[in-house]
Amino acid sequence: MTKVDYTPLQLAKYFDQTFLKPYISYDELKAFCDEGERYGFKALVVNSAPVSKCREFIKNSDLLIGATIGFPLGQTTIDSKVYEAKKAIQDGADEIDYVINIVELKSRNFNYIHREMQELVDVCRTHDRTVKVIFENCYLTEDEKKILCEIALKVRPHFIKTSTGFGTPAPGIPVGATVEDVRLMKSMTGGMVKIKASGGIRTLEDAFAMIDAGAERIGTSAGATIIERLKELQ
Repeated sequence: MTKVDYTPLQLAKYFDQTFLKPYISYDELKAFCDEGERYGFKALVVNSAPVSKCREFIKNSDLLIGATIGFPLGQTTIDSKVYEAKKAIQDGADEIDYVINIVELKSRNFNYIHREMQELVDVCRTHDRTVKVIFENCYLTEDEKKILCEIALKVRPHFIKTSTGFGTPAPGIPVGATVEDVRLMKSMTGGMVKIKASGGIRTLEDAFAMIDAGAERIGTSAGATIIERLKELQ
């Protein structure tokens, strides 16, 4: 479909609308949840601590709630991530987005990465929840991205995800989602694992570029702006 062929609601269902700032108030969180209901996004994604409050605000909605785990650095233990995921699920999270341990990946401890992914996937599948594995591609080599995709093919999380949006790479390295990374992840997994593009997606053109490259979810804090732009074109 072209841009104008999508209805606003069809496009909104691609969006995981994010609110991950460390200094939000409950009033701001309530406004975020209200906006999510108004636009009909697929999910609202918050840090794990405010999940229960977010659930309280949208208790009569079909909106999904996503919780970030080990966010944004990934530098907590497997046990810590498993506990945080279980607590978020207990508090009302429908989906879990966790960050891999990049130090272990860089150290080529691939067994650790496999075990971490397996344990988080097992927790989510046991509780019938969706799990998304955040790679943080701006820190990774092409080879490391491919290795993560190969591990994901063995473990089968629901999604693999480009980035947190908080990465700070060296000058000249793209932050967040790139079309090239989405295409690579799609080609490596062959549709067996879905792709979520996240990080720096702020325009309608950005969103459609990621969808065209193979993304089935879009993580963004600009969902409302993007949907309003689509409405202007129709």
